[in-house]
Amino acid sequence: MRDRFTSTAAGLVAATLWVATALTPAAAFETGEPPAAVRVADRGEVVLEEGALRYQPWDTSALAGSVGVVLHVAGRLSAKDLNAPIIEAIEAARFPDERFQTTTIVNTDDAVFGSAMFVRKSVEGSKRDAPEVQFVVDDQSAVQSAWNLERGGSAVVVHDAAGRVRFAKDGPLTLYEVNHVMELLHAMLDSNAPEPSGFDAQVLGQNGH
Repeated sequence: MRDRFTSTAAGLVAATLWVATALTPAAAFETGEPPAAVRVADRGEVVLEEGALRYQPWDTSALAGSVGVVLHVAGRLSAKDLNAPIIEAIEAARFPDERFQTTTIVNTDDAVFGSAMFVRKSVEGSKRDAPEVQFVVDDQSAVQSAWNLERGGSAVVVHDAAGRVRFAKDGPLTLYEVNHVMELLHAMLDSNAPEPSGFDAQVLGQNGH
C-alpha cells in the first residue's frame, strides 16, 4: 500500500510539474494587467512617412489608447501561417482604424540562419501594403524573452484600450478560440454588445494549457 501511495504521489508531482511547464510560456501575461513591459530599440517599429521607411524604438506603452491584437511571430515561414485564421478574420471584420490597432512583432533573431535581412525586407513590404498595421522588427528577441514565448512559434495577445491583457495564447489558436477572440473584439469596440462568456480574458499557454 505504501509503495502504491508513493508511486501515486510521484505521479501527481510529475503531472503538476508538467502542467507548470505547459503554462510557462504565458507567465508574462496576467488578465486585466498590461503585458510584461519591454522595449525594442534594435530596429523597432517600421514607420512609413511620405513614401520613405524608417525605424523607431517601440515599447509596450504604445498598446494603450486603442483596442488591439498583438501578433508575435518568429521570422520563419513556418511561424507566419500558424495564426493565419485570426489574421484573416480581423482583416475581414474591417474594424475602425481610429479605435483598433493590429501590432505585428517579427522576431528576426529567431529566423533561419542568413535570412534575417530578407525577413526585414518582407516586413517593410508588408508595411507599404498595409500602412494601418503597426509592424515591429525585433532583432534581439527582446519581446520573446520578456514575454517568455516559445521560439519558432506564434503568439496572440488581445488587449483593451487601456493596454490590459484580455486574452493571450502562445501557439496557434483553435477555431473556437478564433471565434471567441472576434466576439471579444466586437464587444470591446461596441459598448452595446455583450461580452462573450466562456474563457473570456483567459491566458493560455502552448497548446491551449
